[in-house]
Amino acid sequence: MVTGGSSGFGRHFARFLASNGAKVTLAARRAEALASAVAEINAAGDTAQSVVLDVTLSDSVAGAMEQAESTFGPIHAVANNAGITVTKPAIEQDERAWDSVVDTNLKGVWLVAQAAAKRMIANKVGGSIVNIASILGLRVAGAVAPYAISKAGVIQMTKVLALEWARYGIRINALAPGYFATELNDDFFESEHGQALIKRVPQRRLGQLRELDGPLLLLVSNAGSFMTGSVVAVDGGHLVSGL
Repeated sequence: MVTGGSSGFGRHFARFLASNGAKVTLAARRAEALASAVAEINAAGDTAQSVVLDVTLSDSVAGAMEQAESTFGPIHAVANNAGITVTKPAIEQDERAWDSVVDTNLKGVWLVAQAAAKRMIANKVGGSIVNIASILGLRVAGAVAPYAISKAGVIQMTKVLALEWARYGIRINALAPGYFATELNDDFFESEHGQALIKRVPQRRLGQLRELDGPLLLLVSNAGSFMTGSVVAVDGGHLVSGL
C-alpha cells in the first residue's frame, strides 16, 4: 500500500513498486486522481488498485486496508507517504494550519503504521513499513514550522515502533528526501530564492524522483532485512552542508 498515492512521491513510488512485481494499492482522498494513476500502472502491464483513504481518520484507514486485502491478500509493505505543508512564517501559522499539517503528517502516519502492523500480526506475515520523513525532520528551514516539527516526530516514531515491533517480524524505517524536482515546485526553483537554495546543496542540483527508487526498494524488500529503525537520507549531501 502506498498512501498519498494519487500524486507526487506517492504516485511515483506506486508506479515503481508495481514495475518491480508488487501488487500495489494506491490510497488517497482524490478518487479521480487515484483512478488515473491506477490506469497508468495497469496499462503498463503491472498490477494496481485504489482505495479512497483519509489518513487522519482511523475508521477510514481500517476500512481502506480491509478493502485492499480483500482483493490482493495480506499487506506485506507500506509506503507511509501522505503529507502536506502550509508555507508561512511561524508567527502567522494559525491553529487550523497546525492541525491540518500535524494531523496528516504525524497522526496519519501513526494511524496507518498501527493499522498495518495489526493486520501483519494477525496475518502472521511480518512486513516492512517505510515512513516518508524529510531532511526537515533533521534540520530546519524557515516558513514550514508545522511541517518540520511533524517530520521530526515521524523520525522519532519510526525508532520507537522499530523497537516495539521487531518481535513481530515487522521492520520500520524512514526515508528522508531532500529537495526533489516535481511539477509542484518548478516555479519556486526557477526563482531567485529557489536557485539560491539549490546552491546550498553540495551536489548543486535537485534530486530526480528515480533517485529515490533504490533506497525505497532497499527498505521495503528483503534486501534490507537487517534494517529497522534506520533513517535513510537522500539529499545530495544537503544534511552535511556547512552552516
